[in-house]
Amino acid sequence: MKRILLVCSAGMSTSMLIKKMLAAAQKENIDIEVEAHSISEAKAIGDQWDIILLGPQVKFQLKDMRQAFPNKPIDAIEMRSYGRMDGEAVLKQARELLGD
Repeated sequence: MKRILLVCSAGMSTSMLIKKMLAAAQKENIDIEVEAHSISEAKAIGDQWDIILLGPQVKFQLKDMRQAFPNKPIDAIEMRSYGRMDGEAVLKQARELLGD
């Protein structure tokens, strides 16, 4: 099972994206766990996750997160995928970063 941490500011739209990612994973028989947390929570628990994806609204934190977790794949979710709540595209981005 791959554990994907989404980082956001408030969590409303990100929780919707989680549902879409889980639906996409189920369709492809991929076992994942996805949670959304604020930037401060993510810094405290980031080491427990396989990958960290930042929502566009917190993309400015990308450099700090990469410094905090230098051995972990970390990237910003593409704005178009996030705006469309495209769970398949975000899952694909995570899998590519993980080398799956």
